[in-house]
Amino acid sequence: MNGTSQPPILEARGITKSFGGFCVVNGISLDLGAAEILGVIGPNGAGKSTLFNLLAGALPIDAGSIHLAGKDLSQARPEARIKSGLGRTFQIPRPFPRMTVLENVMTAAQNQHGESLLSALIAPRQVAAQERSNAIRARDLLDFVSLSHLEDQPASVLSGGQRKLLELARVLMAEPKVILLDEPAAGVNPALLDLIIDRIHAINKLGIAVLLIEHNMEMIARLCPRVIVMAAGKALAEGTPEEVTKRADVIDVYLEGMPA
Repeated sequence: MNGTSQPPILEARGITKSFGGFCVVNGISLDLGAAEILGVIGPNGAGKSTLFNLLAGALPIDAGSIHLAGKDLSQARPEARIKSGLGRTFQIPRPFPRMTVLENVMTAAQNQHGESLLSALIAPRQVAAQERSNAIRARDLLDFVSLSHLEDQPASVLSGGQRKLLELARVLMAEPKVILLDEPAAGVNPALLDLIIDRIHAINKLGIAVLLIEHNMEMIARLCPRVIVMAAGKALAEGTPEEVTKRADVIDVYLEGMPA
């Protein structure tokens, strides 16, 4: 169940992945509502990041199925999933350090005429017009994440928190229906954490669903009406943050020793 009256935008059924005979993700199923922020929590080694890699197509699934807005993406390549509306960020942001902040955002635009040599040769005006349109949109997104003042700076100058904000702008440039956020609070100072939480809420209000991995339980409580607790590759519990954190099995096995 996705906790909403709307049909799920992202559906995963029986997702399974093994490495060397060890099952890292074991039959995980989830529904993400079209207007939902769903959290996935659990200790290191629970299989959370592997689950994200399977959903995003960075790793092939051994069994199960993945559907986005009814479209089967189970065997689709990562770039096909992005084009279908499934975006993701990474725990450690990966900007192009020598490119400007603005250029980093523009690289995420989809269906670029300029990527084709033929288009660049026979329709240079169309390519240039698209570039101008992309630059306008990229600047709007930088304003959305409060990085406009750094648009001409190389991405290498950004702090850890600013790189997280840049990733949000970059993933939005691809016009996703769903965003997979991998530990957006990791390495972020408290001054920027509130801004990141606010921007995630704002993204969700735009009609974009969010699936969130996070160790910071304060952030989970502020963002996620519903969470799934993973352990040893399986779903242990599901409910509100308050409900799952009161469960003895969650407390005993998964929350003790987790970073605050």
